[in-house]
Amino acid sequence: MPPPSDIVKVAIEWPGAFPKLMEIDQKKPLASIIREVCDGWSLSSPESYALQYADSTNFYITEKNRNEIKNGAILRLAASPAQTAQGLHERIQSSSMDARLEALKDLAKHSRDITFAQEFINLDGISLLTQMVESGSERYQKLQKIMKPCFGDMLSFTLTAFVELMDHGIVSWDTFSVAFIKKIASYVNKTATDVSVSQRSLAILESMVLNSYDLYQKVAQEITIGQLMPHLQGSDPEIQTYTIAVINALFLKAPDDKRQEIANILAQKQLRSIILSHVIRGNRTILTEMAHQLYVLQVLTFNLLEDRMMTKMDPQDQSQRDIIFELRRIAFDADLEPSNSGSIEKRKSMYTRDYKKLGFINHVNPAMDFTETPPGMLALDNMLYFAKNHQDAYIRIVLENSSREDKHECPFGRSSIELTRMLCEILKVGELPSETCNEFHPMFFTHDRSFEEFFCICIQLLNKTWKEMRATSEDFNKVMQVVKEQIMRALTTKPNSLDQFKSKLQNLSYTEILKIRQSERMNQEDFQSRPILELREKIQPEILELVKQQRLNRLCEGTCFRKISSRRRQDKFWYCRLSPNHKVLHYGDQEENPHGEVPHESLQDKLPVADIKAIVTGKDCPHMKEKGALKQNKEVLELAFSILYDPDDSLNFIAPDKHEYCVWTDGLNALLGKEMMSELTKNDLDTLLSMEMKLRLLDLENIQIPEAPPPIPKEPSNYDFVYDCN
Repeated sequence: MPPPSDIVKVAIEWPGAFPKLMEIDQKKPLASIIREVCDGWSLSSPESYALQYADSTNFYITEKNRNEIKNGAILRLAASPAQTAQGLHERIQSSSMDARLEALKDLAKHSRDITFAQEFINLDGISLLTQMVESGSERYQKLQKIMKPCFGDMLSFTLTAFVELMDHGIVSWDTFSVAFIKKIASYVNKTATDVSVSQRSLAILESMVLNSYDLYQKVAQEITIGQLMPHLQGSDPEIQTYTIAVINALFLKAPDDKRQEIANILAQKQLRSIILSHVIRGNRTILTEMAHQLYVLQVLTFNLLEDRMMTKMDPQDQSQRDIIFELRRIAFDADLEPSNSGSIEKRKSMYTRDYKKLGFINHVNPAMDFTETPPGMLALDNMLYFAKNHQDAYIRIVLENSSREDKHECPFGRSSIELTRMLCEILKVGELPSETCNEFHPMFFTHDRSFEEFFCICIQLLNKTWKEMRATSEDFNKVMQVVKEQIMRALTTKPNSLDQFKSKLQNLSYTEILKIRQSERMNQEDFQSRPILELREKIQPEILELVKQQRLNRLCEGTCFRKISSRRRQDKFWYCRLSPNHKVLHYGDQEENPHGEVPHESLQDKLPVADIKAIVTGKDCPHMKEKGALKQNKEVLELAFSILYDPDDSLNFIAPDKHEYCVWTDGLNALLGKEMMSELTKNDLDTLLSMEMKLRLLDLENIQIPEAPPPIPKEPSNYDFVYDCN
């Protein structure tokens, strides 16, 4: 008799018959199980049938995925994938419009299953769909006036099926013709196109650009930024998201020499102001995917600065030296002096003096200050922008510091170089956008030269903080640390404009930073005397148990995880939670990100905690080894973890953020009786220990502690005020 783990109890449905309850022996071939089911209903040709889940997915059960069947699952006996694919292949070519529409609708639904997709693709189904797209619209153009809704639905289902089939990665994107690309592009370029058709067309164009360099070139010839702009000004948030995704894809895959050209076109077309007006400041809530696309656009825009950031100054280049001369001229108004007055030596001496006042490290040849990368020439660009566009502030800072004692002078040149380097680090200039981040800053969409304006605000902050700290040249690094803290704290508030960012900084003076630091220090205060350390050691296990219980409670509430695919916008979700008795993990797919907890009864898949062999993270995860592109993404790696269980299966996760990653890895380790190692646990432990220590060491002087406990109050006359949480 096989062990219980090989037997799965399920219910199997068949139209017009009562469901059949049966036990499936996982050691028996799937074909013999199907034959047994068919015999029970007296059905011939069992090879023409297959089992599939009776839920909304309708996914087929195969020898590869049969181990995922759980006790209590409801299955359905249905036509085999090959027969279903053959039937749909014929039906979508029907001469009847209604029959064709229903067939395409079914095809769009079935195409989500990779087993069916493989069979349909083997029938050259992708080519059939592309031919329908290329020639179909002309054939039905006459019908559009009398049956426009039918035509729009038909095309929408065709494109949906195409997208779902291509998502499985079975067929290469490089195989598509220019005619097909032109047809898809035409649906995007026509403003009167059906909304769902526009959505699918934009999704297809984005996938083409991201997955094939040849297709990128062809798409770039068919789609212009100007043709995409009207979609951003429309009212459909999904189309807006898809449109920015296409722009990002074109931006990301463009050769280095073309990216600046695209950026110039985007500036001419006023993309930033359109996004600001119709998306960021629109009347709709910015959803997660839109926030991600705005973040990607922000990163790609700032990455245009990388070239200047990594370019060293050439001391022999006269045009570059002229920028330094211009900085000197604006600051000291050299036009008032005769340009040829005095000897060459006298002029050199005067220049050296002025360069010293400007705060350069190398007074004789300040060009040498810009030979280190980063920030390279980007620092000089920022200084010139500040000098020309905020001339009064620039002159005030330079003259104010040149009148101080040498040791109290805030060197404008050195400060600008170090500040530019710091801002590049904060904004991660030069790094590829993360696949999971959606932290964009609205204020960077309020100005065409947002980075330069950002610098101008921060250089004035630096000078102000220098004065508040009464700093000397030895304190330079300390001042930079304070300035970085001020900038980071202001950025976390997500100001809506540069002016709002500036006002946030005004409230974060050096005095305020000291207060914040002092408050944080007091909260993290740790006494080092021996009795205190002994007390800490005594109560630590109790606090650790409290943290452990919190982690397990969070696992019982569950979390929604995202499945990463090649096209991030249409990612699917799945939910996982621990049972209240801490013995089983319940999980299952979700159509969209659920609001609130998902009942464990609605999650069909189960994994007993006793079957878990190990927890692995980062590069050790099976799904990180499989996804070659993801391995290069540091942020995704930091959020990945997997549960390994018998025989050689795994449950793979990518946490929505670092906090959830720590909660789940800690909770799973606690379930297995292992140590919780995350930074979150360390911080929680320190915080709770500190609070408990302070409570136990509270000064009780002059506080009368009664010897007898207080009397128990009388029972109330009724209990109508009690709220039943259940």
